[in-house]
Amino acid sequence: MASQPKTTEKTKKGPGFDPQVFLATVGLKRTITQCPPDHKIFSQGDPAEAVFYIQQGRVKLKVRSQQKKEAVIAILGAGDFLGEACLIGQTVQVATATAMAPSFILRIEKKEMLRVLHEERKFSDFFVPYVLSRNMRIQEDLVDQLFNSSEQRLARTLLLLAHYGKEGKPETVVPEINQETLAGMVGTTRSRVSFFMTKFRKLGFIDYNGGLQVHSSLLNVVLHE
Repeated sequence: MASQPKTTEKTKKGPGFDPQVFLATVGLKRTITQCPPDHKIFSQGDPAEAVFYIQQGRVKLKVRSQQKKEAVIAILGAGDFLGEACLIGQTVQVATATAMAPSFILRIEKKEMLRVLHEERKFSDFFVPYVLSRNMRIQEDLVDQLFNSSEQRLARTLLLLAHYGKEGKPETVVPEINQETLAGMVGTTRSRVSFFMTKFRKLGFIDYNGGLQVHSSLLNVVLHE
């Protein structure tokens, strides 16, 4: 079994309830895997039999069509869950989850997760709003794809990756978010992403200083009609 990751401020969900501490101590049957970059946690089409919790690291969710087209549908970090749709009857994974950075992933069997949700009210009170907020985010992503330009979609993606609006100032976007990944998330080409990133830098919306720095002024692009 891999050594336990350190609990950081990013993984804490506030003073009332810390899911990382709870999941590590509640006594449920679980396995922890230390995943290097590019490690596949699960693949599209695999049986959906467990819920995964990111204790530390960053994970990319990618889908592939029958025509072999690919799209990045989410970038998740510490404190996020994967594969939770198995709890409502999904039988196969609809995406491939790949570690983007060294990560610690907790795997909880479906039956065990359901038991904990039924028996541990503090956890269910945390988990249900989490799932609802994820669902709201998916709806917002769909609206973004339908009505906004690729430039606006890229700006929104960068702000979300930088946790804009959460706990003060945006964070540094980690270096492993490359332009190819951004293109897959936005639904455009890498060359268009490169063009817009250069434009954002010239306008002072982003900087490259030990990583990609996203400034709140980038919100002007999202709000521009």
